[in-house]
Amino acid sequence: MEIRCAQSALGSVQAKIEDIASQLELDARGRPDFLVLHFGADLDAAALREEAIARTGAEFLHGGSSCLGVMGIAGADISGSTLGAFAIWDSEGSYGTSSAELGDDAEAAARNALVAALMNAGRPDELPEMIWLTVAPGREEDVISGLRSIVGPESLIVGGSSADNDVSGKWIQFSQNDLHSDGIVVSVLFPSGPVSSAYHSGYAPTGENGIATRVEGRRLHEIDGRPALQVLNEWSSGAIPIAGEEQRSILAESTLWPVGRVVREIASVPFHILAHPAVANPDGSVDLFAAVKAGDQLWQMRGSADSLVARAGRVAARANRASGENAAGALVVYCGGCMLAVRDRMDEVSAGISAELGDKPWLGVFTFGEQGVPAGGESRHGNLMISCTMFAKPDL
Repeated sequence: MEIRCAQSALGSVQAKIEDIASQLELDARGRPDFLVLHFGADLDAAALREEAIARTGAEFLHGGSSCLGVMGIAGADISGSTLGAFAIWDSEGSYGTSSAELGDDAEAAARNALVAALMNAGRPDELPEMIWLTVAPGREEDVISGLRSIVGPESLIVGGSSADNDVSGKWIQFSQNDLHSDGIVVSVLFPSGPVSSAYHSGYAPTGENGIATRVEGRRLHEIDGRPALQVLNEWSSGAIPIAGEEQRSILAESTLWPVGRVVREIASVPFHILAHPAVANPDGSVDLFAAVKAGDQLWQMRGSADSLVARAGRVAARANRASGENAAGALVVYCGGCMLAVRDRMDEVSAGISAELGDKPWLGVFTFGEQGVPAGGESRHGNLMISCTMFAKPDL
């Protein structure tokens, strides 16, 4: 197994792809067995997909837009249209990618895309070592449910919801077959070496908590029988504002004040999956970027710029330790909301990851939702999370 990563900020799509091809040494190495492209949402995704297929010859191509750019060994580039690539050459492994429109039934779309990806990998009746996922924001829980219905609850499902630069809905997903704005891209990986993954956040509970007593989809109406927005305003000491007579976006204000649900305890320490309050409504309800259920205990979580900067390196260190001496490269998912909150310190974030991974190639993407597996748990969708997935060469 060989892994290489590349980043390019050159002007045109063609120039970027040619630069990526040069850095990956495609002319000498040949077509990769698996190619991931993540890119700032200002880039022309249709032209990128066509140019990538033509230049790289990749049989399986996994693409998704990222908030403002990407990061890697070369640092963080969030200028709006940077392109990043993660390529695997692995003659002893098997890889397959497929995509689908989410349509009216996101669970069915996920199942169909997964079955097609397994067929493309030539291993239709087997469980992959991992699934790499890119999906349009909004129905991630349904997508994970659809994937689990085929591969079971213990499979490693990792990835991120595609993003744009301003939450206006201009996110893109693509495979070697299709381009989508409200779709799913599923890649199944059967690498010749082991995979390890870590999934965490940079937040801690404040102690304030209550029960979700009225919920409609991703709209949280009440906590402990009171308007949810009023409760969150009190818990956050006013940081999360009241809506007034019109809806208002509260993404920026709530980035350091999300709500969390305990999904697992590890050595008696609770693991929280976060939900990012997105919109404050005049009726006192709050729209979230992840689903909660009536009866869930919700905790007010608190983060800081320092915790968001430092946590990525710690997550990378955990995945790297689990991977051992044969680590070959990594895919990193870092929440786009967290990135925007510490935008002027992203070079510190990327440097912290590189310090833990050493000279191993890695690619980081900025997402509007993160999917991963808590230690010893099941795959989950959360917000404001970080994951690092390490690939290792097989033991000789």
